[in-house]
Amino acid sequence: MKTPTSDKPGEMTTLSQVMNKLHSKGYDNEFKMSDHGRMQPVEGEQIYDPEDLKIIKTYRFEGESDPSDSAVLYLLEDKEGHKGYVVDAYGMYSSHDEAGFDDFLKKIPVEDRDEQAIFGGL
Repeated sequence: MKTPTSDKPGEMTTLSQVMNKLHSKGYDNEFKMSDHGRMQPVEGEQIYDPEDLKIIKTYRFEGESDPSDSAVLYLLEDKEGHKGYVVDAYGMYSSHDEAGFDDFLKKIPVEDRDEQAIFGGL
């Protein structure tokens, strides 16, 4: 999967490149929707409401020929500065069938940060 704009040398253009960068920087904290309609880490007990999180970066990836290859990665940060992520497919191909997932994401404030501010210099 590649993003439509990849003109910058060294720019991360695939989901796997971004995920590898996240893991290399210690951001292995995947979030999921809990049974009670709130977000929580896959490995952890903390439970978040939308106002407890902010989206600090969004990456969109589009399959070159297959729309089912399209995905979006949300890089999230909680009020204590802990970062994590959620990966989802676009629209009707969404990999999250939990009730309220899309509405929950829409309620999270967005603070789009530059990658260097997130990763400390790419």
